[in-house]
Amino acid sequence: MEESKVTLHGFWTSSYVYKVIWALKLKGVPFEYIEEDLRNKSAALLEHNPVHKKVPVLVHGGKAVAESAVILEYIEETWPDSENPLMPADPSDRALARFWIDFGQQKMPIFFAFFLSSEEDREKTGEQVLETLRIIQDEALLAGKKFFGGDRIGLVDLSFGWLAHWLEAVQEVVGLRIMEPNSLPRLCEWAISFRQQLVIKENLPDREKLVAFFKQIKGQITASGS
Repeated sequence: MEESKVTLHGFWTSSYVYKVIWALKLKGVPFEYIEEDLRNKSAALLEHNPVHKKVPVLVHGGKAVAESAVILEYIEETWPDSENPLMPADPSDRALARFWIDFGQQKMPIFFAFFLSSEEDREKTGEQVLETLRIIQDEALLAGKKFFGGDRIGLVDLSFGWLAHWLEAVQEVVGLRIMEPNSLPRLCEWAISFRQQLVIKENLPDREKLVAFFKQIKGQITASGS
């Protein structure tokens, strides 16, 4: 039925898009996926997200929701599931989850600077990334817990999920490894546990293709700025 149809506009390399895919899969929500050409965006994407003109965009019953963090909360509220909640029931715990989701968003420029870094400044940007990851590990990831919210995947895990796959590709492109077991043991354990979840494992972009794409993008950005 049209009033219940769910459509997701995305792009295959976007970790923001995969957060939404994971959430929909975890909730068991059937949806149609539309791959966008970001160099030639569809009329539907521009119609549904006229402000930012970016993916992901979720369309549910003809109504559009944009921005991954907003979409994740929309999914949790629209398809509540007592057997598989993505947010804790306690209001203070929900507020804390939102804090860490926002923290991750606020720190993205640090990771982007690392991605774009040259051989001369990659050590400096790498230190900033390591400091951020240590905060996430030591303050957000509770000792003895498998995931950020406890023993099951929640919205905080989905929001930080890119660290378990995309950061690997970024490190290869930059030529410097930051997220290693000797420096971030609990965060690395979390990444392994996260990737091993069936919904996550079955919905990840090919690593080699991702690395090749990132190398291409970095080359284009570097060339345009020189």
